Amino acid sequence: MTVYEAELVVDRKELAADGVLALTLRHPLGEQLPAWEPGAHIDVVLGPELERQYSLCGDPADRTRWRIAVLREPDGRGGSAHVHEQLGQGDKVRVRGPRNHFRLEPAPRYRFIAGGIGITPILPMLAAAEASGAQWTLLYGGRTRRSMAFTEELGRYGDRVMIAPQDESGLLDLASVLGEVPDGTLVYCCGPGPLLDAVEERCPAGALHVERFQPKEQPGGEDGEFEVELDRSGLTLTVAPGVSVLDTVRAAGVEVLYSCTEGTCGTCETDVLDGTPDHRDSVLTREEQESGETMMICVSRCRGKRLVLDL
Repeated sequence: MTVYEAELVVDRKELAADGVLALTLRHPLGEQLPAWEPGAHIDVVLGPELERQYSLCGDPADRTRWRIAVLREPDGRGGSAHVHEQLGQGDKVRVRGPRNHFRLEPAPRYRFIAGGIGITPILPMLAAAEASGAQWTLLYGGRTRRSMAFTEELGRYGDRVMIAPQDESGLLDLASVLGEVPDGTLVYCCGPGPLLDAVEERCPAGALHVERFQPKEQPGGEDGEFEVELDRSGLTLTVAPGVSVLDTVRAAGVEVLYSCTEGTCGTCETDVLDGTPDHRDSVLTREEQESGETMMICVSRCRGKRLVLDL
């Protein structure tokens, strides 16, 4: 599958909230950008070994611009600091994508829950839900009102949006949103890990869709040696204990797209032709993991002694 990659221009850079910058990107020659749907993200290449994923939070109907928002993380790994301190209006930045593992499925009713910068993939979902005529509500929390991005945009939706800053109202009242979830209602949640974990505990099976910015804690699995056959490359490689499939494949000279190496972005998703993956990612749904059709080779391994991959 060919992935769109291009250098885009920072057309606009503005403060969306305390510590949050919104960047609007366009093609330098005015060319149309690939179509995308709510929940999609792009890879932003900020430098050698410095690549981050950001959700698209603009209007999918506008093929001339992409908008992302970046939270400044003082204890981060350098990506947000680079965006806040070094990227300016008129600068060029390389991007890839879009990709989407957080699609908005059709439903008559939605309950959206966002924490902090987790509002970014939710924002275009609200417009899509509104356009479809679905019933929906949003519970949006953050540390303070000033730290919560896009609250002015959300104002147009009236009382369907509940803004709940922690310093004013405490932790999000999830019971009020998830106490009774009617059949046919889908719940979409994005935000910090503790929020997602709390929502997962309360949400009916099959109703919940989440996107994680940090890897979910995984139960321990077997880290033993196994073989991986690369069908298109004609190679059979041994994956050693403690070494990822991704690193093994790259060491053999096989090029593969990757980014986070934590199992959260979905960039290295690879088709599985034979064998059973030991899934350790935070991207695929339970149903997708159980199907065994794809795996994230940066973190997932093998339940057995052999995998055949479409590489």
